[in-house]
Amino acid sequence: SEPTPANESDRERAARRFTGGEVDGNSRQLARYIHKQVLTYMPEMNPMMVYRLDRFGRGGHHRPFNDLGYPGVRIMEAHENYVRQHQDIRVEDGIEYGDVIEGVNFDYAKKLTAVNAISLAGIGWAPPAPEDVRIGGAVQPSTTLQWKASDDPDVVGYKLYWRLTTSPTWDNFIYVTGTNEHTLEGIVIDNYYFGVAAVGKDGNESTVVFPYQQIRRGR
Repeated sequence: SEPTPANESDRERAARRFTGGEVDGNSRQLARYIHKQVLTYMPEMNPMMVYRLDRFGRGGHHRPFNDLGYPGVRIMEAHENYVRQHQDIRVEDGIEYGDVIEGVNFDYAKKLTAVNAISLAGIGWAPPAPEDVRIGGAVQPSTTLQWKASDDPDVVGYKLYWRLTTSPTWDNFIYVTGTNEHTLEGIVIDNYYFGVAAVGKDGNESTVVFPYQQIRRGR
């Protein structure tokens, strides 16, 4: 997955130098969501996130979506068989080369299909992700998160996530209801990254939204 949207503005890119979020774009959040779903429902797949658009020096079918700012990731086997893949079909020195039906591992393909299914089902059953997520807490011993209150009847609460800036996954959270703003006391904004996810009646969560904007306060 890509770290940040390819179509972000110069202003957004410049602001990130001071607020962080270099690995928290919408595609990276989708990758984290899928990673969590697989660990929950199919841990035997041993999922691994790769911090790159695609394989080294190459691009995938999701790149055109990324170019337009849409979240997109590639789900694939981490160990490609280069005897089968990227080869002309032939027999050479007794070795059968090429991507032919006899070389397909249908049991594994079935599992990869299930990975897509549980990820799409989770997103489909979840409420929409929070909008206008903002953050505040500079030079304070606490961090405040704010978001636009949802009018979706399926939204029953929100999970406020945070993690060390070096961690690839959302490791800590609290659950809040009946509010669109919450202060995390004793959690210093300088030491962590933060995000907000909406939670539905059935417990399904949206993808996490990173707060790239700061909270506006009236004077």
